[in-house]
Amino acid sequence: MNTVCVMGLGYIGLPTASVLATNGFQVLGVDVNPSVVDTVNQGNIHIEEPGLHTIVRAAIQSGNLRAATKPECCDVYIIAVPTPLTEDKRANMDYVRAATEEIVPLLKPGALIVLESTSPPGTCRDLLQPILAQSGLTLGKDLFLAHCPERVLPGRILKEFIANDRVVGGFDEESARRARDLYATFVEGDILLTGMTTAELVKVLENTYRDVNIALANETAILCEALQVDFAEVARLANRHPRVNVHMAGPGVGGHCISVDPWFLVEAFPEETRLIRTARARNDGMPAHVVKTIQELVAGVEAPKIAVLGLAFKGNVDDMRESPSARVIELLHAEGIALAAHDPYVKHSPIELHSLEDCFKDADCLAVLTDHNDYKYINPRQVAKLMRRRVLYDTRNILDHNDWCDAGFQVRVLGSGKC
Repeated sequence: MNTVCVMGLGYIGLPTASVLATNGFQVLGVDVNPSVVDTVNQGNIHIEEPGLHTIVRAAIQSGNLRAATKPECCDVYIIAVPTPLTEDKRANMDYVRAATEEIVPLLKPGALIVLESTSPPGTCRDLLQPILAQSGLTLGKDLFLAHCPERVLPGRILKEFIANDRVVGGFDEESARRARDLYATFVEGDILLTGMTTAELVKVLENTYRDVNIALANETAILCEALQVDFAEVARLANRHPRVNVHMAGPGVGGHCISVDPWFLVEAFPEETRLIRTARARNDGMPAHVVKTIQELVAGVEAPKIAVLGLAFKGNVDDMRESPSARVIELLHAEGIALAAHDPYVKHSPIELHSLEDCFKDADCLAVLTDHNDYKYINPRQVAKLMRRRVLYDTRNILDHNDWCDAGFQVRVLGSGKC
């Protein structure tokens, strides 16, 4: 297994290709976007992730990594393309299907195909197997198929890519073994073997668990506002119980995983997944709750302006996929409320971004929607000189609220009934 073709050079595919290349494999990274291909071939990156630029540059300079728009014949094919949701909350498997169909004419006896994209349980069996059969090669004899989903956190991808345990689900034992041998060249965590569908369900369950837990936190935060108590304190004390782990509340759930994967189960088993669907509804409803609070904070103000801090779905990354900030902004626009937004990481925004000074200037409410570390160092006294009204709404609970109160701000925190 000396040559590897990685289909998709996004948040998972590019780190995968780069790590394999720096571990001695000859890697071809494939992406349908010529701009991405050119960027990678120059040793640069099109996504923000700590350490990624260094490893991509090293992989390119070593001669072990190159990028192209079309796949070539290789020993291993890793499919790491998006699996987004359609507007009606169904899994869009077009990218997985297209990538699989594209490699079929190139397959040779002994080839290993690994689906790394998070997918609905049954994808390898019901989608990939029939397509691969068109090659005329027999799975388990001439071809080997496995599912090895990523388990990484944006902002920590490279570290977790190597350190975390991996689940490898094989078409058969030999497929699982071959995939394990591939990942064992760089994974320091345990590599656990199972079947394909089990591995698919494991990954979806991991993110569904987190989504349901966050929904409980968000629902409790709303109760705390009504009860005039502080959710952060409630969660901290509850988590002193040895078997309790209440997650953080916030303005919603974003990213390509937690906000998407639960729908894979709801789609396949609509009657059996009522709890999962309810959790999704709670988390998807948080941006509306945020906008309602903002409206309360600027009630009576003629033509209010909101300063929005943060567009990324989580702190210290540039990833806007399924970001609750985008939904908050959409709802504010729908209400006719003017705003100015800032994000230090996002470079390709669907809305105009402003400097911090322009964002704060003449604003009536400052809403913190993303927990970027940069925002913790903002001087509230300087902000107070720019804003028309001194009102802070911290939906991430990341600022020193005493400092902001001392600067004359009315402070509201999501999940707290105390002002």
